[in-house]
Amino acid sequence: MKSNKGMFKWMTMGLAALLLLSGCATPQNRAQSGAVTGALVGGLAGSLLGQSKHKERNALLGAAVGGLIGYGIGNEMDKQDRLHLNETLETTPSYKTTKWVNPDTGRRYAVTPKPAQRMRGRVCRDANIKVWIDGRPETATQRACRKRDGTWKMVNS
Repeated sequence: MKSNKGMFKWMTMGLAALLLLSGCATPQNRAQSGAVTGALVGGLAGSLLGQSKHKERNALLGAAVGGLIGYGIGNEMDKQDRLHLNETLETTPSYKTTKWVNPDTGRRYAVTPKPAQRMRGRVCRDANIKVWIDGRPETATQRACRKRDGTWKMVNS
């Protein structure tokens, strides 16, 4: 049986390969973007939390949980929710939360955009997105950049 360090090394290389390959996919869907972002954030948080002698295990668990949560949030937004999100990113002042409920799915959303920034010639905003799926809250921070047509597109941070 391989050591935890060996397993961590292979998981890290696998995640790096996934990131490189996902960057080549055009267009990248929201579920993939959410999963990658969630896995990165979860892995980092997992490695920093808990006992230091279990950093590798904590990072793997954090990446798995973060990836699932990110995938769920990215995959669950339907067209109506994306329109609400677009309106929120375009018109809501920074740090003000906008909430809505999707009447078809019953999912509740709370989105808090952060200040806009210029990145590679585009206007982008990070937003904290909280969604309740089957009564369970899931939270992610996601970056969106304004496209030429004025709509916002989620991108990898």
